[in-house]
Amino acid sequence: MEAFAKTDIGKAREMNQDYYAVPDWEDPMHLYILADGMGGYNGGEVASKLATITALHYIKSNFDTIVKDKDSILLLIKSAMEYANMVVYEKAKEEPELTGMGTTLEICLIYNNKIFIGHVGDSRIYRIRNELIRKLTHDHSYVEKLVDDGTITKEEASHHPKKNMLMKALGCKAFLEPDVTSKAMQKGDTILMCSDGLTNMLDEKEIYEIIKEDYKVAANKLIEKANEKGGYDNITAIVIH
Repeated sequence: MEAFAKTDIGKAREMNQDYYAVPDWEDPMHLYILADGMGGYNGGEVASKLATITALHYIKSNFDTIVKDKDSILLLIKSAMEYANMVVYEKAKEEPELTGMGTTLEICLIYNNKIFIGHVGDSRIYRIRNELIRKLTHDHSYVEKLVDDGTITKEEASHHPKKNMLMKALGCKAFLEPDVTSKAMQKGDTILMCSDGLTNMLDEKEIYEIIKEDYKVAANKLIEKANEKGGYDNITAIVIH
């Protein structure tokens, strides 16, 4: 398994509030985490880093103690996200300048030819397989709800003035109900984890074409392309093959 990751401040922001963690070559656990923070001053930067590190440590500390079946692994990921939510929420209560901070959080744990996913917010996880790109997560956003309700189309959603309004994020409330799921992995699959700084700039077809051309340089190329189109937000991409 190979992974390539990059984050970039973009063209319009003064600081990078995205944060990610990928295993180094010595790490036997295939655990990948990405967060896109929000909040004034440095709140988003604090939230994304704190959520990522907390969830990472929670999973690593508890993985060897659980039965390695589907339900147990998904429960571990869910518990890690709930714990990270509590830590970020309490941190915001302790420091007035961090009030209202929050973050998206994406977790991918690959184990025994399965990918176990935890998700909250509007960062995304995609799978490229057999000439198709498929979104494995469901945005917790206002416009996604409008699409689900049939109020607007997907095309209208991409240009909606409230497209960045989240219905759910980590650290904003005392309790969190994250999405967790698992999918079978096949040889040749490529997984993309990314913040909305990428998906607001590039559509799925553009993302697919860049990854299919060469997954080894795709993280860099995706960020370059997003910046060429304006780079209005921080951009992070993790490509796992």
